[in-house]
Amino acid sequence: MTEPGPLEQALHAARALVLADLTARDVAEAEIVSLVEDAVAGRRWWVEQWPEGAGYVAGLVAQDVQDALLERYGRWPLCPVCDAGDPHALDVEPELGPDPHWVCGRAGVVVAPVGGLA
Repeated sequence: MTEPGPLEQALHAARALVLADLTARDVAEAEIVSLVEDAVAGRRWWVEQWPEGAGYVAGLVAQDVQDALLERYGRWPLCPVCDAGDPHALDVEPELGPDPHWVCGRAGVVVAPVGGLA
């Protein structure tokens, strides 16, 4: 059995990180995991076209899942930092870059790396 190449490794890592965050927030149900699979499949073409972007795929998959969840279920992940005001979701920063983190845009606070929500 051959080992997956760097592009497949990046996609597998992105899947694992987003699934870890979904699990940490108790929303890793079958329908939602299917959204992760759809996001990974959608980014496969993107990273095949731009292999240098493999380091960015985790943040992009996280954003894709976040967008899909917003359309179907609501905001995710909710900000654990802000107590006042309307509940709001965390943002992925950088939007296109390596080492993505979940950030509260209102408070300007880094909450956790993608894959590190508790």
